Amino acid sequence: MLTSLRPGQWTKNLLVFAGLLFGRRLDDPAAIVAALAAFVVFCLLSGVVYIVNDISDRDSDRRHPLKARRPIASGALPVKTAAAAAVMIGAVALAGASALGLRFLAVAVAYLILQSLYSGPLKHIVIIDVLTLAIGFVLRAVAGGVAAPVTLSRWFLLVVTASAVFVAAAKRYAELRRADRSEGRRRKVLDAYSPRALELIIAGATAVALLAYCMWAFSVPAVRGIPWRPLTIVPFAICLLRYGELVHRGDGEAPEEVLLSDRPLQLAGLVWLVLFALEVHAAA
Repeated sequence: MLTSLRPGQWTKNLLVFAGLLFGRRLDDPAAIVAALAAFVVFCLLSGVVYIVNDISDRDSDRRHPLKARRPIASGALPVKTAAAAAVMIGAVALAGASALGLRFLAVAVAYLILQSLYSGPLKHIVIIDVLTLAIGFVLRAVAGGVAAPVTLSRWFLLVVTASAVFVAAAKRYAELRRADRSEGRRRKVLDAYSPRALELIIAGATAVALLAYCMWAFSVPAVRGIPWRPLTIVPFAICLLRYGELVHRGDGEAPEEVLLSDRPLQLAGLVWLVLFALEVHAAA
């Protein structure tokens, strides 16, 4: 059951802390507790979505070289048991979401419905599948902002949206590359994509994310004469370019594995975090 909840992919839910970070609320204990609670809720909700997805895809997963090992596809976890667990975990998660307020509950319900629809018909519709994946990331960031609460700027939301489209399109690109290499059975929606089209989406999303980030960074005045926020543009751009390079090598089908395994990407992320922390400290 724990494997089916895919705790390794819960790193995606770290986006709920983005609002706390960008809103400079790291010194607010109440906001931190609310963000932690939001993180737990989204980990439970995403676990429910993964179970529903695995139940829906169990037949096709059995024909996949890696997904065939999943507990539901392999038969290690009975479908009825998995479905009952999904209902119970979902109920607990929504109860926790309601404790964080009606606005957060609305975002959580929207996320659950959207991802459930993705597990059904939406992932079979070209472009819509990529947008659905991307919106899932955006809703995580919005949820964190609502829970804290923090007012999220338009530039920040545009950065998150463009970056999410970039990651989602990269995932499809990696899946297409893997399917072409193996020449085996693949999901039908991949037949509607071409490497060139996905490369254009990835390039466009990268450009929009970088431009929006620059606009957001330069909208903040320098702190004691040092442009801390504009300096973060460099590691942010490195992260985008490095991830794009890894995608072209054939990685990117599992974004969480890329983030947890690539040292240059982790180093660039650490530099970004340090620069951001120095700005917050200097402004305090």
